[in-house]
Amino acid sequence: MSIPIDFPQPTLISLNGVELEVFEAGRKNKGNPIVLCHGWPEHAFSWRYQVPALVDAGYHVIVPNQRGFGASSSPSEVTDFDIEHLAGDLIALLDHFDYEKATFVGHDWGAAVVWGLTLLHPSRVDKVINLALPYQERGDMPWIEMMEAIFGADFYFVHFNRQVGVADAILDQNTHQFLRNMFRKNVPLTPPEPGMMMINLANAKTPLGDPLMSGAELAVFVTAFEQSGFTGGINWYRNLDRNWHLLAKVDPIIQHPALMIYGDRDMVAKSETLKDFVPNVDVVNLDCGHWIQQEKPQETNHAILNWLQSQD
Repeated sequence: MSIPIDFPQPTLISLNGVELEVFEAGRKNKGNPIVLCHGWPEHAFSWRYQVPALVDAGYHVIVPNQRGFGASSSPSEVTDFDIEHLAGDLIALLDHFDYEKATFVGHDWGAAVVWGLTLLHPSRVDKVINLALPYQERGDMPWIEMMEAIFGADFYFVHFNRQVGVADAILDQNTHQFLRNMFRKNVPLTPPEPGMMMINLANAKTPLGDPLMSGAELAVFVTAFEQSGFTGGINWYRNLDRNWHLLAKVDPIIQHPALMIYGDRDMVAKSETLKDFVPNVDVVNLDCGHWIQQEKPQETNHAILNWLQSQD
């Protein structure tokens, strides 16, 4: 698959019982690693605007397609997508490049993995930069159970867990339409439709708002999901209650220097307790929706690089 802009060529790396498709740039900056972790339904290519800026700033940039995405392995066991496996892949990636620790950057589900990685392996994380998804407090009730009680059975997190395989099949049948409708900006606020949001998006003939990316860029995502299918990525959601149990005995406070970047028009809620769990966090708000680093690439780069400089 040809990547339409100056994006590194991938290498398949065997680690932690899987193969990861890894895009790497700035090897001349060895010794200063930064790992970029994509969300769902995404791809390493979602960081295309950040890679050159970080290389220019002196970083060795490592961008994996995480398990279940792109040409990376997608194991058949649902539990192979829990936080211990996802964090374990990133630790193995550090070992592969012979790094003790790195700065980790995550967006959306990638942010959830970076928060979890930092809880499970604090000594392997230098700094944390997360976009869109703030630290999720581990309450008294497992996450899916809690969401079902609050949002009901049609909420997509719940639906993915309670009606296994239903959404996967519909997204697989409508890959281009779903991703075209998903990757939008300036989407008007509309009341929620009945039914399951992701299935509604996959079936909608007309997208809302403006396209987030060019046709050639969108084709990178479409081609990747046509090859991988959606089940591997959705299996991340199917481990949320398992992750809740796995994190039961972990110290919930993250002491690392951290940067949280929100989109003011994102549907993901900002955290009111972020400082309680991540006391050394700085917060930046950008005027955009959910796809922060693709929607506001220059502003995102500016926020990340300024903050990294202030930490040094």
